[in-house]
Amino acid sequence: MSECNLISGCIFFNDKMANRPATAELLKDKYCRDKFEDCARMIIVKALGREKVPADLFPNQASRLSEIIKID
Repeated sequence: MSECNLISGCIFFNDKMANRPATAELLKDKYCRDKFEDCARMIIVKALGREKVPADLFPNQASRLSEIIKID
């Protein structure tokens, strides 16, 4: 299984999930070690750049993408 190349420096996991390691591991298994193309954070990185990813965006919050990535 491959791993996302951004996982080691992911602000979400290093800052927001530090006090919830079990939940963090579940999310990492799904979005960082398996289907990173489904990760909302990765979608924004690819579309707008890493600096545009909201710090509070969870990997499974695809519902927020349309408010962050403005599509004409």
